[in-house]
Amino acid sequence: MSDFRAAVLGKPIEHSLSPVLHNAGYTALGLSNWQYDRIECDESDLAQVLSNSSNQYRGFSVTMPGKFQALALADEATERARLIGSANTLVRRNETSWVADNTDCDGIIGAINVLFNRDDANKKRFSASEYAVIIGAGGTARPAVWAVAQLGVKRVIIVNRSDRSLEFDSLAQFLGVNLEFRGFDTALAEICAKAAVIISTVPSVGIPDYVPIIAQAPIIDVIYDPWPTLLVETAHRNGISAVGGHVMLAHQAYGQFEQFTGYAAPRDAMWLALCRALGISV
Repeated sequence: MSDFRAAVLGKPIEHSLSPVLHNAGYTALGLSNWQYDRIECDESDLAQVLSNSSNQYRGFSVTMPGKFQALALADEATERARLIGSANTLVRRNETSWVADNTDCDGIIGAINVLFNRDDANKKRFSASEYAVIIGAGGTARPAVWAVAQLGVKRVIIVNRSDRSLEFDSLAQFLGVNLEFRGFDTALAEICAKAAVIISTVPSVGIPDYVPIIAQAPIIDVIYDPWPTLLVETAHRNGISAVGGHVMLAHQAYGQFEQFTGYAAPRDAMWLALCRALGISV
């Protein structure tokens, strides 16, 4: 039996590629006493899973629908998790208490760096005159706002079918970001054409009529299944740089790996394993 364990919690969970990433990291570092699993769990089950988990479990990755409950159940939380209002990471502090974090922020920053051919030592920075466009206002939109603000963005336009600005007010004020909500029926072509970066948090197959309008500036599509997505394919046909959600997935996992194990994530090995699982050549 493994001495230490971690797992991803969510429902449905069979599709999760987090075990591929984390177990590849353990193998690369020779951590034969570590194992990473999937546990099917919705928000109503989360408290019981945490209380029943043995001390072997050093941390949990949390996907939907449990991210909001993960923050609510944690004994401590990082500043960014509190600001965003949800957590995708729970790290065991002691036998009975947990610390919440949101490494989706790292995932988006990492994807932006890949999009613009940068690295952690030379992060992409945006000027005060540039703005970001976020498509959708769901669970990934809030860490996206946090991430672009860390890279210098002062203006963010969220394109969504409904105005949910009240939900974002406190986050935007703390970050010093001018946040605007627009509908899909506004001057979407002009907004997207002039954006410094576009982050789509909704499946592009659900908005096919808008994809050609959106695909006019460097794009991160947080969706990666099925791959390639309609939005990424359209962007590439237009000569526009685009990366998929598997890049975000990998970069959010690196931070989790390090918080769970205390070891630096072997990024190359984890990335290669993910690409192999998705059938993507590297």
